[in-house]
Amino acid sequence: MNNLEIAEYLIARRKTLAVSQYRLAELSGVSVHTISNLETATGNVTLATLQKVCATMGLSVSVGV
Repeated sequence: MNNLEIAEYLIARRKTLAVSQYRLAELSGVSVHTISNLETATGNVTLATLQKVCATMGLSVSVGV
């Protein structure tokens, strides 16, 4: 998946869960700005942060080489 596909997937999952960006940020322990960066495929979000946000939404992250 590329960054835009990840962003679209995260938005869809958050909307399916009926959670606002603000609430997801609270639950994940990250800023709303970070959630926005993830959902717009901008900024420089770490893998650890992506994992934290995904785990909050019941998703997992795997990296293959």
